[in-house]
Amino acid sequence: MTDRLELNCHCGKTTLAVRGRPMLNVECLCNSCRQAGAVLQQRPGAPRIVDNKGATRFVLYRKDRVQCLQGADQLREHRIKDDSKTRRVVAQCCNTPMFLEFTQGHWLSLYGALWPSDQLPALELRTMVGDLPDQGAALPKDVANLKTHSARFFIRLLGAWLAMGLRTPRLDYVRGTLDPN
Repeated sequence: MTDRLELNCHCGKTTLAVRGRPMLNVECLCNSCRQAGAVLQQRPGAPRIVDNKGATRFVLYRKDRVQCLQGADQLREHRIKDDSKTRRVVAQCCNTPMFLEFTQGHWLSLYGALWPSDQLPALELRTMVGDLPDQGAALPKDVANLKTHSARFFIRLLGAWLAMGLRTPRLDYVRGTLDPN
């Protein structure tokens, strides 16, 4: 992976740049990602973000390594509940989901669908498979299928946070709420 990569929404009006290596490359199968993904990918022109397994692919980066280069005026948030601490951010110009943010966290989970297929980092693990009705029994065994978040997951998050001096940057480039239509 190169030191800097630009990631575009489907129509090209919104561009994020990521620097350095990702913290973790995962598929999430939690109820929230499946629920929000079903809503977001039904929007006109939106790419599919939940696969046939019910997984949403994410590449996790420290917030201080993600920059909005263009299209901040297009970024809107979607929350499952008004008081949710997580939000999915979508480029409204073409309904491309860009990232998931735990607003009190120091990282962003960027949607894997943003990466050109030949540059998408290798999958490391699946998380929250315990939320599936079959507890993940039918999933492939190509990577670890974890029922919840693992110690490895939290150790990577903690290591990145320590490297950031325990800072939690705030994003100033999301411009409001996604229109429900």
